[in-house]
Amino acid sequence: MARKEAVKSIFNDIAPKYDALNHLFSWGIDKGWRKKALKGIECPKEKRILDVACGTGDFSIVAVRAGVKEVTGIDISEKMLEIGRQKVRRLGLEKRIDLQVGDSEQMVFEDAFFDVVTVAFGVRNFENLEKGLKEIRRVLKPGGKVIILEFSMPLRFPVKQLYTFYFCHILPFFGGLMSGNKGAYAYLPASVRNFPQGEEFLSILTGCGFEDVSSRRFTFGIASMYCGIK
Repeated sequence: MARKEAVKSIFNDIAPKYDALNHLFSWGIDKGWRKKALKGIECPKEKRILDVACGTGDFSIVAVRAGVKEVTGIDISEKMLEIGRQKVRRLGLEKRIDLQVGDSEQMVFEDAFFDVVTVAFGVRNFENLEKGLKEIRRVLKPGGKVIILEFSMPLRFPVKQLYTFYFCHILPFFGGLMSGNKGAYAYLPASVRNFPQGEEFLSILTGCGFEDVSSRRFTFGIASMYCGIK
């Protein structure tokens, strides 16, 4: 099965339990990471944002609550989007958040349409990383900003050793047990370990045409934020 189809199958399967398990296994810290990422958006009330790999819409909702004018979210998993739309309706945010099926590597949006593009914990799932990043750059306005949140591996002792054991053994076991999909929670640590981090990812952003690239690590390096300008 192609990577993209495999990822879609995984997230369609775990969608009903995704939010609960995501917050549980990150100890709720992921909510703070999203809020920190939003601080990189200047004058949010004037911004039109594209939330790529939006999943169940957590980042889209946080963005609107922070004052962003409107958010379009895209994801390849229809089941994740269904849950996201339910959350949006419950909060009465339908007029400001539009969640739709979309492929990060083949977007339907016109050139230079969005002020900011965000990807929260989904860029490592791109089948073709460079193609997806170049497509993000295409839909950004000149001077527009990309903000990417992604899991990363801590580098310092003893956090590195403790987190690696938790992330590679404890989380997959209990995640598979509670979700009913062992493969999904084996895929998570594997995808993080194989994803380029730090300077390596910044070099890829630069190679895809972004300027003024920067990175920041959160919570001992468990997550990283990457930014770039078109």
